[in-house]
Amino acid sequence: MSQHRPATSSRRRDEHGSVSIQLVILLPALFAVMFLGMQAALFYHARSVAIAAAQEGARAASAESGTQSDGVAAADAFVSDAGGDDVLSGVSVTADRTATTVTVTVIGKSLSVIPGWTPRIEQSASLPTERITAP
Repeated sequence: MSQHRPATSSRRRDEHGSVSIQLVILLPALFAVMFLGMQAALFYHARSVAIAAAQEGARAASAESGTQSDGVAAADAFVSDAGGDDVLSGVSVTADRTATTVTVTVIGKSLSVIPGWTPRIEQSASLPTERITAP
């Protein structure tokens, strides 16, 4: 009887090390997808905090006795309570109050997992100014 090796053994020798090559190619792609997902989540969270802070500031400034500084203080307090620089860094809040409307704008930078890149966030909210009108 002659000994015959199965065809799979020669195929295994040809594929020796192919798993390492696949990992070298696929692992960076997997990490890139993970980092992009994390970056998207950080950006979305910072954007949500900025719009909520702008809305809070607009509510405070639009009250009948509210002022622009009330709106700025309310928006700053909201950002601080939501995590401060750990969520939205370099925050700048502006308010504009006219006889009919109030607009509060929150500008800041989102955290980033990508070195050297910090996405800028700018969100505004407007509300009508509360006022007493004669019938």
